Amino acid sequence: MNIFQRLGALIILSGFAIPVFADVPFNGLLLDNQLKPKKGVKIYVKNPRRYATTDKQGRFGLTDVAPDDTLTLVISRKEKLRIPVEGCRGMRIILAGDGAVKGENDDEIANTGYGYVKRREYTGVSSGISGEKLRSTGENDVLGALKGLVPGLTITGSKGNYSVNIRGIKSLTLSNEPLYLVDGIEVVSLDFLSLYDVENVEVIKEASQYGSRGANGAILVTTKTGGSRKR
Repeated sequence: MNIFQRLGALIILSGFAIPVFADVPFNGLLLDNQLKPKKGVKIYVKNPRRYATTDKQGRFGLTDVAPDDTLTLVISRKEKLRIPVEGCRGMRIILAGDGAVKGENDDEIANTGYGYVKRREYTGVSSGISGEKLRSTGENDVLGALKGLVPGLTITGSKGNYSVNIRGIKSLTLSNEPLYLVDGIEVVSLDFLSLYDVENVEVIKEASQYGSRGANGAILVTTKTGGSRKR
């Protein structure tokens, strides 16, 4: 093999190496020193403005985490802990009482796929709205209540016949509708959902963590009971 053939082979290998970890979910479970779920901890890799937050079960999800990355756990304003990924795709993390942190690979968590990627926040393109604020609009359905509350979100029509757009018209032939998730489960619409059952709604313009399904953005709904429901 001559030098040009070798270079070509390296380029091909490099081309395949780049996306190996792109759009791949990294699932985690955070527990305290009594092995109870740790809620509300922000976790990020490189950019503190791109983070996941642990839910009531201590679960969190990230994407595009490389084997040699290090997770940063923001326990409080003054306390941050770091733990190397070391090639794990799913990790059970335990906080010790002395401020130490222990992480171990967990294949069961890893195999959950996108189940733990409840939300990955991006500054400037993500809007969280409480159910209380939605109900204060006087509307009786989720999409109707969202009208005018989120910059860049366009909702036209009426219940049962809404047209929703987050990222503008990208295609004249294909659907521009966003992905809808209710308590982590994909649904075709939000018409069935009672506004009084909603805890909060997250509108995400950049939803690449959900792969091609999130190409048009995503609307994530958490219900009052959804936080305690096993997905």
